[in-house]
Amino acid sequence: MTKPNVIDEIDVVNIETYPRGVPRESPLHVKRRRTWNPLSDVAGPSRPPSNWVFQSIDEMEVPSQHVTEMKVQVEAHRQNAAPLFILEEVDAAAAATTVHSLSPAVNIDCDSGSPPQRPLFRPRSNDALTQKQKKYYSQYGSESESEQSEDEEPLIAAPRLTRVHWAAMETPLDEPESVPVDESEPIPVELLSSPAAPSTLPPTATPSLNQGATMAHDFFAFKWKKFCDLPELLERDRREPFSHVGVGPTTPCEDGYQIFTSIWDKKIMNHIAMETNRYAQEVAWGKMVNHKLGPHSRICSWQDTTPDELYTYMAIILAMGNVIKTKLEEYWSTNADIFSTPGFSACMPYNRFVLLNACIHFANNGAMDAEKLTPSEAKLYKIELIVTHLNDKFQSLYNLGQNIALDESLLQWKARLSINQFTSNKAATIGIKTYEICESKTGYLWRFVIHAHKATSAVPLEQQTPLDAPTPAIVLGLLNGLQNKGHTVWMDNYYNSPALARYLKSIGFDVVGTLRTNREFVASDLVKLTKSNMKPGEISSCTSGDVDLMVWRDNNRVGTISTYHGNATVISDGKLKPVLIVDYNIMMGGVDKKDQMLAMYPVERKRTKVWYKKFFRRLLNVSVLNSYIIAKNSSPRQDHRTFRHDLILALLSRHNSNRKIVFPPNRGLDIAPPTTFEASVHNLAKQPIGNSASRLRRKCCECKKRTHFYCVGCNKPVCIGACFISLHTV
Repeated sequence: MTKPNVIDEIDVVNIETYPRGVPRESPLHVKRRRTWNPLSDVAGPSRPPSNWVFQSIDEMEVPSQHVTEMKVQVEAHRQNAAPLFILEEVDAAAAATTVHSLSPAVNIDCDSGSPPQRPLFRPRSNDALTQKQKKYYSQYGSESESEQSEDEEPLIAAPRLTRVHWAAMETPLDEPESVPVDESEPIPVELLSSPAAPSTLPPTATPSLNQGATMAHDFFAFKWKKFCDLPELLERDRREPFSHVGVGPTTPCEDGYQIFTSIWDKKIMNHIAMETNRYAQEVAWGKMVNHKLGPHSRICSWQDTTPDELYTYMAIILAMGNVIKTKLEEYWSTNADIFSTPGFSACMPYNRFVLLNACIHFANNGAMDAEKLTPSEAKLYKIELIVTHLNDKFQSLYNLGQNIALDESLLQWKARLSINQFTSNKAATIGIKTYEICESKTGYLWRFVIHAHKATSAVPLEQQTPLDAPTPAIVLGLLNGLQNKGHTVWMDNYYNSPALARYLKSIGFDVVGTLRTNREFVASDLVKLTKSNMKPGEISSCTSGDVDLMVWRDNNRVGTISTYHGNATVISDGKLKPVLIVDYNIMMGGVDKKDQMLAMYPVERKRTKVWYKKFFRRLLNVSVLNSYIIAKNSSPRQDHRTFRHDLILALLSRHNSNRKIVFPPNRGLDIAPPTTFEASVHNLAKQPIGNSASRLRRKCCECKKRTHFYCVGCNKPVCIGACFISLHTV
């Protein structure tokens, strides 16, 4: 694999030479720490607790009032009155700036009895900046933005264009009409489609995945250059325009019960009830044929389930996530002690719950035709319908925000399973892997795919493009339906590549994340950079116009890729970092945020021998979390645990009236072979309870032994198994 070279050799320089900027994304919870505020108490030997305040680490502001001389003297050593530090004169314009444009000063030590002091910061003077740095400051939103002279012409905000690769431009775009455009206002459609801003330029034509290698070669012809070689890149906003209108729930919802039942609606619940009843009959017949059906087997007392009972079953499973016990039997314990939970037995008997656990089913085994299914479809057949249903519901109930994270999640499964995956950086380590798209700030799961089989491309090898590989195919499949909406996709180095970033940029996405420099089309100068030949704090970068690559040496060597960030830097946690890294750390954790919120309510922790039943519990848990995120839009102060508590009570109160399960009319257990007699007439049932509170026992018409069972169609007492078959065999 050959790496394209840059026009000029890329320089490896210290990160301090790069221009300063500001982060584009703001965290949900700003990091804060307790610091001593010297302005609240400047005299006196004592320092009351009021002097200690909580300040943001990254956004500590200098007072913005007009100050000509400000000398703050605080108590120093007890033996002398020498000031510990002096805040020098600052002008009003510089005083309003934040720590992002300030440089650290030297800390002054104090005695052990004094509170710890925070480093002071002094604004950097504009005169100390070079002409090149001033230019970058004006491009990345520093204080020099507002220093425009009145004699200068007003700045024109260039329209933000989609699917345009600036590297292919031989000349800059013509300036639009001299009408000021407010960047805070949405850009008019006529500006986006004006002749001065063509929507397609070579090689901007989006390649079809089946157009062959010739088109791919032209589209993926990367010409890497230094940032200073393409100054026109930094004069306009390169991020795809995104409209925040309509983000959030698509329909108004009153409460959590309404949202949950819109996901698990009556249609899917009727289907689960039908397949569960069918599977229970198959289990009973299989045990009877193999002579494993005893008179005291739980399956002998099977009654057909209903959607209302399944809602109660789901409520009990969710309640086990709120009330955590080590054994399933402990939930139904009758001991009158502090560990007693009588609510579980009041909602459903223990034997019935265990029976539903064993017979819960989602697909008809008899309808499966393995010859017509792919290996992936065959492995996921028994859960595929639930996965498809939930994907449709999750997408229809919520519109994603601008920032979305694409990552994998792992459900622990230690038993032997052909689809098991090993992922060392996940807490579960080994289990069932899913590829997911989640909203970065809320963790809402919008779409997911189970990793079941490594797909191979059907395109001939000579016609394959870089997007025909399995990993880009997963990304494009997950993002299908979000094209040309301006979403920013945050991915790690497992998925990112220059080819994928360019293609996603051409269909209206922005891409940000870490990068493995051994990917195809990465500049050869960046591939040569290793941890050993870079010093901490050194950085190197290049751009092709639409895709930016950067290698930064922190504690380790970090490769990054972005379609709009550029090479700006910012001070974060007391260290100078690329803006891309700061934004990535904020926005990449969408899937991890979802997993952390689910870990507090581990409803899938109970052991089972069937993998898809455990995966069903994970999907049930995710459904509750998505319902909570939707409900939180209308009730921001609602707590996650309280939401789950109210949802469980609502399910029980509406589908388990008077805390008593009401079964349909008893039609008995249908375990007769359909080829010998009519199954709807001849079936087994237990004898009714007599006056002596004991079940009647009559002699079997075949073996003359006493039994509790009889044939409903013949009204004859008969034993389970060989006697029942012998009675009805012609």
